Amino acid sequence: MSEETDKPEAGSEPESTKPEEQLSDPRTPITLTYAGASQLVAGDASSTLALFTNTRRADVRAELKAKDPLTLREALSCLYEVVSSDFRYVPRDKTAYLAYMRLRKSMAGQSAWQAQQAYFEWLARNDPTAWLVLDPIVTVHPDRLLLEVFSKDEGAYAQLGVDWSAFEVSGALRHGTTNIDYSKGLFDGVQRMRSYRPTQISIGQDAVSVHTEGKAPVIEKTIQVPDAWLRGFLQVQSAATLPSTVVTIAAIDLYNLLRQLRLNADRKKGGRGVRIELVPGEAPRLVLEPWEIVLTSAAGPYKGRSPALVRIWGRRRLSLLRRLLPFVDTVDIHLLGSGLPSFYVLRAGPITLTLGLSGFTSANWSQSVGFDQLLPRDRHEDIKVTLAAVLKQLGEVWVSSAEDLAKVTKRPATEVYTALQIACQNGQVSYDLARAVYRLRPISDAPIDLTRLQYRNVRERVAHDLVARGAAKIVSENRIYGTGLEITGKVAVEADRREYRPQLVLDDDGRVKSAECTCTFFRKHKLKEGPCAHLIALRVAQAQEEERRRQARGKARGTITVETRTYAKRQGDAEEVCQVSLDRQRLKLRWGPRDQGLRVQSLVFNSVAEARAAYFERVDDLEARGYLDGTAG
Repeated sequence: MSEETDKPEAGSEPESTKPEEQLSDPRTPITLTYAGASQLVAGDASSTLALFTNTRRADVRAELKAKDPLTLREALSCLYEVVSSDFRYVPRDKTAYLAYMRLRKSMAGQSAWQAQQAYFEWLARNDPTAWLVLDPIVTVHPDRLLLEVFSKDEGAYAQLGVDWSAFEVSGALRHGTTNIDYSKGLFDGVQRMRSYRPTQISIGQDAVSVHTEGKAPVIEKTIQVPDAWLRGFLQVQSAATLPSTVVTIAAIDLYNLLRQLRLNADRKKGGRGVRIELVPGEAPRLVLEPWEIVLTSAAGPYKGRSPALVRIWGRRRLSLLRRLLPFVDTVDIHLLGSGLPSFYVLRAGPITLTLGLSGFTSANWSQSVGFDQLLPRDRHEDIKVTLAAVLKQLGEVWVSSAEDLAKVTKRPATEVYTALQIACQNGQVSYDLARAVYRLRPISDAPIDLTRLQYRNVRERVAHDLVARGAAKIVSENRIYGTGLEITGKVAVEADRREYRPQLVLDDDGRVKSAECTCTFFRKHKLKEGPCAHLIALRVAQAQEEERRRQARGKARGTITVETRTYAKRQGDAEEVCQVSLDRQRLKLRWGPRDQGLRVQSLVFNSVAEARAAYFERVDDLEARGYLDGTAG
């Protein structure tokens, strides 16, 4: 990609352009063609599940007989619930109700079939997002069958993996990746699968095992997938490749968590996260906010080497897993950190279901910008050569670990790892978290226009360019307990011959509580049309600074001048919190029970070195006394 042709000038903040031009929602057309509708044909002695695949892609084929139809039924049902789920907040609006009443009056006297068709036509005109469900991506590999989906609200990713040992395989398998027609009709048919009735499964472009009256109608649909949705799908899936803390809990622990959520309603201004307390040698503890309900895991002690306190979100989406829980042996939770995706791997014998939760919503641009900083953007020639070698090898073996790919390609392990992350972001490779292996899996039959997915909009592209040129700088950071982190910056735009002053306040969860900027775009639209380029640039600069500080922790203490750490220690049902903040020559201490007024002590030293020494003295003392570092969580 040519930076000169694709990227606007650093100073050309698109203030003069129309908001709709800045927030245009480009879409990627994906055409799916099926020889028939996937369905379950129930006979007297057996049932046949015919899964028609996309005729525009490789002819993937498998003829199978399920050994445990009941577990497979529940796993497929969970997959459908994920792909059709939408947990976005919908404000109360009577517009849809009034439109429905007008439609109802216009349909008076029509037959049921005519009324249904009229409703579908109205839905297609007035709520096109209701049809934005990309059919599952199916991959047939030498070791297992995989199905991948992404929810409509861009908040949940799921991968269902089934070992071939769960089937009786007839004939040879045809490896490759395609889509299957997974409609509401197929979901209803899957519900009729029974353990006492043998279930045959036919995967292919013609599903030859199904015999119906007449010729099956050809189904062709072109889905206009928003680039934001496609970008989220690729990013959340590639996030599985990032280093994580793995916690193993029992299925009953997850059931107890869902039970408490059913019994307790969320509070408007209360916390909605789950704090996971990890102490080596002790059972992991799940703490539900804001009720401070503590659930101790029954799966045994935490086997990690260092204690940790991690906070995760998206807990209501865990209800998507409820149907499979009775068959699950263990649950592995992969924790990446605050504001980052978390993954849940449910193991039920030869069947594994991986649920990835984004950790941020589409409206929370601040956390998503911070998450972008962890994913590689490196495109220099060495990485391109390594990427080509990795894809060539995966094209021959289909599935491999990063270590084996480094040995075969004879490329440095760090380059191979970066190339695999880029391949996941490009939609060429998927990461199987349950097996810790990479798989060749092109997301579509045609190459994806990656230049459209690199940034969410024009303002984000401008913001990254401003940061790269050093035009965006952080002036001050002020940690306000109970409010969050106040960040003030300055952005010098040469083209405008002006210096803008953006300011952000981030809460303890990394979400934006308030934002201001002196630019014309913000004064005109506030945040109704999204953040201006200067606010995004400030958030990118702050995320990069946080990453530098994180890497410097424990390595170069002598260079740290600004840092805040939060520690917690549980004593029975109560939890003691201690926050230590270093701001150059100032040191501020806060301590006391969680969710209560904390005591505060402020100290001022003659030099930065003295303040730094006092800061780390208190940090070392808290860690020696068994306090958990919850800064990243």
